[in-house]
Amino acid sequence: MSTKDAPKTSEVPAVGADSPFRQEHAARDEAPQFVLPLVVRIEKADPPARTDALETAARAVLVLLTDERAHGEGEWAEAVRDWQDARIRKVVRRARGAEWRKAGTLPGVTVHGERAEVRVFPPVPLDGWPKELAKLQVSGTDLDDPDPATAPPQAPAGAELPVLWLNPDLDMSAGKAMAQAGHAAQLAWWELTGAERDAWRESGFRLAVRTAARERWAGLSGSGLPVVRDAGFTEIAPGSCTVVSDHPALRARL
Repeated sequence: MSTKDAPKTSEVPAVGADSPFRQEHAARDEAPQFVLPLVVRIEKADPPARTDALETAARAVLVLLTDERAHGEGEWAEAVRDWQDARIRKVVRRARGAEWRKAGTLPGVTVHGERAEVRVFPPVPLDGWPKELAKLQVSGTDLDDPDPATAPPQAPAGAELPVLWLNPDLDMSAGKAMAQAGHAAQLAWWELTGAERDAWRESGFRLAVRTAARERWAGLSGSGLPVVRDAGFTEIAPGSCTVVSDHPALRARL
């Protein structure tokens, strides 16, 4: 994704007055509203771990944003521009078996984690979902971590791993948390330079999603790093700070 195709960066933080993640009415609300669909594969006998699904969803958003079809004269470019000009909405649905196979026939990209599989699709109008996706369930996207991860995994030598820190005081379903992790990855992406974006893309968009320790949350959310503030359409109160995007390149500029 080229710089010209992303919202221009400025001294105004991504959670400023016209942020697509704020709950207050803004100019973005006057534009046609789009949503980015993500579908996570959840087979009854072999569901993915929660953290794996969250990290894969975040990477899926970045993969779509950098797909050649999403910018320039690409076939998804107009939809992506319209989506980013309005509120940034993401909805995660779940599928298994034949439903998952049908979803795979629609234009999109499937991203694989350790065991998780998430397919991301180009944005669609808020009330214009393809029938193959519209019938998929949103509720029930709950996953567990058999061995909950606390510390981020080790990054390659000489590198630091971006971490998306979840608010420890919010109780979100896996589907909700996947959407929030996707928001956080997108906010970080918008704030990076071209060279920093290239480096992240070349790493395969390595990242970690972790729940912050309660004693660290206030410092993280007030640090100046990008913060996702939820609009409050589902599960949590409007204006809730859900995720902090702790990318090492952004932290170095604080």
